[in-house]
Amino acid sequence: MSSKYHARKTEIDGYIFDSKREAARYAELVLLEKAGEISELECQPKIEINVNEWHICNYFADFVYMRDGEKVYEDAKGVKTDVYRLKKKLVWACHEIDIQEV
Repeated sequence: MSSKYHARKTEIDGYIFDSKREAARYAELVLLEKAGEISELECQPKIEINVNEWHICNYFADFVYMRDGEKVYEDAKGVKTDVYRLKKKLVWACHEIDIQEV
């Protein structure tokens, strides 16, 4: 089944990814982790977006991992929707987390 953006869900290692792009990036990150270039790879980490103690929404990045002692959040993006752009700004404003797009 494909979405309105023609992405096809793809399964690897028991994870179901929203697109082939995201699945391919996961495969690359697994290899980087095995090579020791990154560590602590996680899929779909949740970032809570709260403003003035009010819970606004959650943002789910595609991946998070450690590289050179820093936590890296990634999104495998094909289409940058208005909602994505807004949530990315909110994540920066609330947590100073810069989502890397691949």
